[in-house]
Amino acid sequence: MTDASDPTTTDAALVDALAQLTFTVWDTIADVAAAHALSPTQMRLLGILRDHEPTMSDLALHLGLDRSSVSGLIDRAVRRGLVRREPDANDRRSTRVALTPEGAADARAVDADAAAHIRPLLAGLGARDRSRLAGLLQRMLPVAPGAVGAPDAAGAVGGVGAVDDTPGAPAGAVRARGARGA
Repeated sequence: MTDASDPTTTDAALVDALAQLTFTVWDTIADVAAAHALSPTQMRLLGILRDHEPTMSDLALHLGLDRSSVSGLIDRAVRRGLVRREPDANDRRSTRVALTPEGAADARAVDADAAAHIRPLLAGLGARDRSRLAGLLQRMLPVAPGAVGAPDAAGAVGGVGAVDDTPGAPAGAVRARGARGA
């Protein structure tokens, strides 16, 4: 019999639960991406660009891809009309990537679809547990300093900000950091 108070047992159960949850969420993301004729990496790109207009170098760092892979990813997205390249106003050697209106619409649709498919995983959690879980998960996310999605001065990570306390916001919702219109 295992001792629930033993940290090793607790850690093993937690690691197992996180792994199972990761696979469940990943399968859901892959299914949502496929339903929108996207790869999971393209879906992730739309999510990043929804809140940011990073340089190609920032994208490579954030996605964990080499520059040539990011260049190909962006080339394909440009051909589909989802993104556009823009010169960086602060550095003529850099190129920024931004969503087109079509890409922004697709990003919203994919985001809504993903939320609809992931939300049932949260059904057993009350508002307080959801808010606590969001905070714990944000603290666990590894992000390279200076990368797109790096923690800001308040500790917000990955484009996600503090709990959204605006009137009418769902309980446990988080406010996007750097979101347009926010």
